Amino acid sequence: MTVTLADVAARARVSPATVSRVLNGNYPVAASTRERVLRAVDDLDYVLNGPASSLAAATSDLVGILVNDIADPFFGIMAGAAQTEIGGPGDGSGRAGGEKLAVVCNTGGSPERELTYLTLLQRQRAAAVVLTGGAVEDPAHQAAMAAKLAKLADAGTRVVLCGRPPLPESEAVVAALAFDNRGGGRRLTGHLVSLGHRRIGYVAGPLERTTTRHRLEGHREALAAAGLYGDGTTMEGRLANARDEDRLTVHGPYDRRSGYDATLELLRREPEVTAIVAANDTVALGACAAIRDRGLRIPEDISVAGFDDLPFSVDAVPALTTVRLPLFEAGARAGRLAMGKETPPPGGIATIPAELMVRGSTAPPRK
Repeated sequence: MTVTLADVAARARVSPATVSRVLNGNYPVAASTRERVLRAVDDLDYVLNGPASSLAAATSDLVGILVNDIADPFFGIMAGAAQTEIGGPGDGSGRAGGEKLAVVCNTGGSPERELTYLTLLQRQRAAAVVLTGGAVEDPAHQAAMAAKLAKLADAGTRVVLCGRPPLPESEAVVAALAFDNRGGGRRLTGHLVSLGHRRIGYVAGPLERTTTRHRLEGHREALAAAGLYGDGTTMEGRLANARDEDRLTVHGPYDRRSGYDATLELLRREPEVTAIVAANDTVALGACAAIRDRGLRIPEDISVAGFDDLPFSVDAVPALTTVRLPLFEAGARAGRLAMGKETPPPGGIATIPAELMVRGSTAPPRK
């Protein structure tokens, strides 16, 4: 049932004219009244575009692309590729044809901001929404996301996930393109183990992110497969191995400063560490800086590995061993799916492979 301006006014206990003034922002309204009206708008999921809301499945020319941080190349590459497909080449006349207007929404990694942007896009009757990057593993947030995406889908919005796993028990998503973060993490650490490394530190991302968990799980699977950690045959051995895993893992944001600080902490905890695996390439650069500031060499004293294969990885000195994710290809595919230009994968879910890129920042440990 369509929510009207009168419904909002009744919920907020004000006149329809007051609701209109709050939403249009063209007349001063008391702060308490404004807050009451906005709360009613949120509670009722009122769509501001009245003419559009009267049409059951009417959508606009707007497409939202949600990113954690547009300054991070990981998100910038995917968003740019998606935008290219959404905007289309045009006919050279300057007139809009079948193209859509792609708007990049920077959440700053905030779950609350993510929901806010989805609400705003719902009110604008967005034709499609593309959500990029890992999801927050909080049951309350996941439930709120599932409800919000269901409302978007019901209104005719095509929802595509790019670089994140599908939401549990959600049928609102047209397609979920998930990176093989677990497999990439397993291959990366397996490479270090094959070189002879046994004391491997890990700089992980934020605890609550799916990307963090999957990459760390892959790392620990490789260690367990090599008989390094997690394979004790006695209860005492298993507990000791679990403590060792925790001692050689430090969590932090996906930024350079985190890599720098976490690496210094790992070197303090375990001076004999011979390799550092970083949550992503930006974190790996911070790790490299910390190692050099300690007077150590890469890879002669300590090997370093990253994840994502961002453009600067090959230009680092030495070039960074990392895991390549096809970010541009994934973003472009998400854009085509959002526009209905490509058939969704079977079951709506596709796992995108991760490729190990071995470069000069890793080598066998010194004897």
